Amino acid sequence: MTIEERVEKVEMELARANRCNRLLLAVVLLAAAAMSAGIASRDNIVKANKFILVDENGKTRAFLAVDVNGPVLRLFDENGKGRAFLGVTKGVPGLGLYDENGELRAGLGVVKGLPGLTLFDENGKGRANLSVVKSGSGLTLYDENDKTRALLSVVKDEGPGLGLFDENGRVLWRAPR
Repeated sequence: MTIEERVEKVEMELARANRCNRLLLAVVLLAAAAMSAGIASRDNIVKANKFILVDENGKTRAFLAVDVNGPVLRLFDENGKGRAFLGVTKGVPGLGLYDENGELRAGLGVVKGLPGLTLFDENGKGRANLSVVKSGSGLTLYDENDKTRALLSVVKDEGPGLGLFDENGRVLWRAPR
């Protein structure tokens, strides 16, 4: 697979994650609107630390809760598998998307004001990471052994960079700066 194909695949995964983000936001807004329309009047306030949404068979499909770590929204598929997580845990906002086996496949978070997106393989290993730091941004691709194999970056005062690495981390090729 060429670098262009890999980058295109990562871009498609990012677009899919963005679509899921919009869907999750819509679900949260709809749930909030439904709760306020159905159980609160203009003069009443409903307070709770957990809401559980169930389907027509009584299966939990979503829950919204607040615990000691912060607020969390979890969405479940028809088989009861957790498929999406949106929360603020110990002050760090994050979004997790899970496959049909309940394995984390994409994670989006903001730590100390710096956003990052990681895509995971079927074994739970991070294979691609898109991040923004104070001095620039970068895309890192990893192999199945967690070794960096490709790095694309744009760094302040240095410009763009591209590096390819072997399975031992040695530079195979680096674009001149």
